Amino acid sequence: MSFPTVRLRRLRMSEPLRRMVREARLCTDRLIQPFFVTHGEGVRKPIQSMPGVFNLSIEHLVDEATEAAALGIPAVLLFGIPASKDEVGSEAYADDGIVQQAVRALKRALPELVIATDVCLCEYTSHGHCGLVRDGKVLNDPTLELLSATALSHVKAGADIVAPSDMMDGRVGAIRRALDSEGFSDVPIMSYAVKYASAYYGPFRDAAGSAPRFGDRRSHQMDPANASEALREVELDLKEGADIVIVKPALAYMDIIHRVRDTFRCPTAAYNVSGEYAMMKAAAERGWIDEQRVVLETLTGLIRAGADMIITYYAKEVARWLKED
Repeated sequence: MSFPTVRLRRLRMSEPLRRMVREARLCTDRLIQPFFVTHGEGVRKPIQSMPGVFNLSIEHLVDEATEAAALGIPAVLLFGIPASKDEVGSEAYADDGIVQQAVRALKRALPELVIATDVCLCEYTSHGHCGLVRDGKVLNDPTLELLSATALSHVKAGADIVAPSDMMDGRVGAIRRALDSEGFSDVPIMSYAVKYASAYYGPFRDAAGSAPRFGDRRSHQMDPANASEALREVELDLKEGADIVIVKPALAYMDIIHRVRDTFRCPTAAYNVSGEYAMMKAAAERGWIDEQRVVLETLTGLIRAGADMIITYYAKEVARWLKED
C-alpha cells in the first residue's frame, strides 16, 4: 500500500498522538550529573569554559546534589580537585582525599542518591597523565595497583559505583579483584570502556587542571578513527567484570553507542562531554540556537542510538525542562 492509503502524518497531528508513538524517551531516570569537588569552604569557583559549572567545596556540593536529587536525578559522578599533586597521584587513594570526604558527606545528607566516582590519576599527578610515568612513558601494569587502591578507598568511603576512566589495559579486572577481596562484590563497575583521544575534552582539563605536562594520551586513549576496536575494548571489560560501559565522547560517536548496545545488550552510558556542553552553551549565549530544543534533541538522539543513561553537565537543566514540559 502507498499514498493515499498510507499517510505517516496522521500520527503527527497532535502532541498526545506524537507522545503515544514516540520511540526514544528521554527522562530524568537516565541522567547522571557530574560534579567537580575541591578542598576549602565556601568555594564556588566558576569554570570559564563551562558556563554554569563550578568547582565546589563540599558544602556547596551537597547543596547542588540535593537540588539534583529533588529534580529526580538518581545519580551523580564525582571528580576530585586535590590540594596538591605528586608523581604518583597519592591523594587519589588517600583516606582523607577530597573525593573520599565528599562521598562521606553526600552519604550522610542523601543516603538514597547513587554516588559514582571517577577512578583515574590524571587530576592528581603532577605530570597530568593517567598512570605512573617512567622515562616519559605511561606504565600500564604498575598503575593498576594504584587504580585498585583508589577504587577501594572510594567504596570504603561509601561510593555506590566506581568508574575507571584511565584506559589502562586490565584495570577493570584488577579493580574487580580488589573489591571482591575486601567484601565489596556487590559494588558495580561502570567502565569507561570506550574512551577516545578526543579534542572534545578541553574544558574538562580546564576544570580539573589535568592537561598533560608533556606529550598526550594517545598511547592509551583510542584513535577516533577506530570503531571495531571499541567493540574489542567493551568485550574485554565485560569479561573482566564491568557492569556498565561508557562511550566517551557521545555526539561524534553515536555510531559507536549503537554498535556497542546492539552487539552486547549491556547497560550502556553515553558521556556528553565538556566540549559538547561548551559548544551548545556558547551558541546559545550568542542566540544562534534554541538551547532547550537543541539539548533535548541531542540527548534524545543519544537515547535513540542506544544509550541507557547519559552523563551530562546539562542534567539539572534537562530535568527542569522535562518537569516543565
